[in-house]
Amino acid sequence: MATLTARAESFPIRGSFTISRGSKTSADVVLVEAREGSHRGQGECVPYPRYDETVAGALADIAKLPQGIDRRTLQTAMKPGAARNAVDAALWDLEAKTTGTPAWKLAGLPEPKPVVTAYTLSLGTPEAMGKAAAENAYRPLLKLKLGGEGDIARVEAVRRNAPDARLIVDANEAWTPDLLPVLLPAMARLGVELIEQPLPAGKDQALKGIKRDVPICADESCHGLDTLHELVGYYDAVNVKLDKTGGLTEALLVADKARSLGFQVMVGCMLGTSLGMAPALLVAQLAQFVDLDGPLLLARDRENGIDYRDGLAHPPSAALWG
Repeated sequence: MATLTARAESFPIRGSFTISRGSKTSADVVLVEAREGSHRGQGECVPYPRYDETVAGALADIAKLPQGIDRRTLQTAMKPGAARNAVDAALWDLEAKTTGTPAWKLAGLPEPKPVVTAYTLSLGTPEAMGKAAAENAYRPLLKLKLGGEGDIARVEAVRRNAPDARLIVDANEAWTPDLLPVLLPAMARLGVELIEQPLPAGKDQALKGIKRDVPICADESCHGLDTLHELVGYYDAVNVKLDKTGGLTEALLVADKARSLGFQVMVGCMLGTSLGMAPALLVAQLAQFVDLDGPLLLARDRENGIDYRDGLAHPPSAALWG
């Protein structure tokens, strides 16, 4: 019978991280430990204010869970979201360690392979983003945080300074429908391969019927299984994040269902450590786009962190998770 404990932790960011909604200088996470005998499983989440989540709220929700809960009953005991993700991940890890079976085998998946991950450039002036692009031009895939006005100049600056990198962009709901006829063809001209959440969630109808110069991906509009059907006809891809689905258990179902509905799959993350990325790397095996660079943006990571080399994120060691 698993015993759960949870605590808050904070990891400093290298410099700061800026998107259209604001900046932050630390990654504030919740660590969950699930213990059974001498075995310990761990999971991490990042409560996100955009979804009315806080670290204190996540800790309170986890404290209400009955001791001995398992991964299957967890799905109905907690609502989807960050807190459930941390518990779910800890229970997957505990099951792997108590049975001696890797999490990928427990999930019925092939053994995971290294995947190309995006590296994110914070929203800034064209000059600042161009400088950041030059410093990271060796990376195979760059993800640019955008903010609306001035975005064409931002992407142009990045393209000049990283001519060989593949590009995806993320507006984090900052665009408006009247900007689409200008921005979409400009993104295509600049070789952008994917546009994440251009419009605010709830304004998805404005995407219906527009010319698709670049595939459009739902992020803030996509959560669990119940949201996928609502996105058909508006989006070409969906961003599966474990902190939104409430953990690996539902994320795998969401990825499978999304593909059956004709969506491309992207796997993303909040700004957390390697422990938060580790279970998502299993879902990444099913994805066309992977954005699991959180640890690369931190000043320090956990011990036994994920190995990032040559633009690739390697599967986690058993010492970290799974």
